[in-house]
Amino acid sequence: MKYKKLGRTDIDVSLICLGTMTWGRQNSEAEGHEQMDYALDQGVNFFDTAEMYAVPPTAETYGKTEEIIGTWLAKTGNRDKVVLATKIVGPGLPWIRDTDHIIDRKNITEAIEASLKRLQTDYIDLYQLHWPNRGSNHFGQHWSFNPKFHMQEVEDNFLDVLETMNELIKAGKLRNIGLSNETAWGTMKWLRMAEEKGLPRMASIQNEYSLLCRLFDGDLQEVALAEQCGLLAWSPLATGMISGKYLKGKRPKGSRWTLLNNPPRDNKIAQEAVAAYMKVAKKHDLDVCQMALAFVNSRPFVTANIIGATTMDQLKSNIASVEIELTPDCLNDIETVRRQYPVPY
Repeated sequence: MKYKKLGRTDIDVSLICLGTMTWGRQNSEAEGHEQMDYALDQGVNFFDTAEMYAVPPTAETYGKTEEIIGTWLAKTGNRDKVVLATKIVGPGLPWIRDTDHIIDRKNITEAIEASLKRLQTDYIDLYQLHWPNRGSNHFGQHWSFNPKFHMQEVEDNFLDVLETMNELIKAGKLRNIGLSNETAWGTMKWLRMAEEKGLPRMASIQNEYSLLCRLFDGDLQEVALAEQCGLLAWSPLATGMISGKYLKGKRPKGSRWTLLNNPPRDNKIAQEAVAAYMKVAKKHDLDVCQMALAFVNSRPFVTANIIGATTMDQLKSNIASVEIELTPDCLNDIETVRRQYPVPY
């Protein structure tokens, strides 16, 4: 396994991070435990979850994933071997905290206590803001993103959040904080305010990144490198689409897309892009999923690649991608496909 520093902290995290959001819906507690056992044995010391999980999110599955991690931690006693990351939701899910759940002091305080209880731990290594209060250009919203906000309200809220996080860090309940589904402007605003006020600094930013979604390659990669606020890449296989298992309308039993109505990534251009990347993988004698993960692993601004799996075979293959080095010819072929399909969805 390879390791990188988490931002400017002294924490070493594995380049492969174990994503957990299928546990509690697509995967059982026993399967989640088996995945954690195997991942840890392979040197994966970084687990990522969220209060919202399992996904697709529902009121019935809210918090289930954290509970599964908690029972594993209680059973194994492996808390000190794992860098544990979770998230607080932003606005939009009506079943969480009676719909009053913008990210602020009140909701952070309530969410932290609930997550600690479900996770059966006294502290969280990385606590992330799942998406901004002011709205996000992620989850397919980049096509119509039209930011509207009052600057003073944003600044007041940012300060409130950082001061609350600082108190929780001093209390020993948190070690570090991070962003998720943020913009370049938002990231710099958080970093600048932390520096000016002497408050905790965002250690990372968790955004979508894959062969099919390379929005991070714009301004954000410069921010990540210059500010040492690296990317934790979510959905590196585009919800499994890159495998090719959804081509021509296929819906394998138990797969993510069987749970979704009209999956947002399912369109003609994206399907064509997947087929093109599959040809590149075949040309270079690679498994297309391992090629896609190896590409994400190779990006200098990536701190960790958050993989997810519903079967042990998938998990083993995904973790093994850390050993693959793509040749210059393969990278050139990937770039050719990217220019043909720059924003497939």
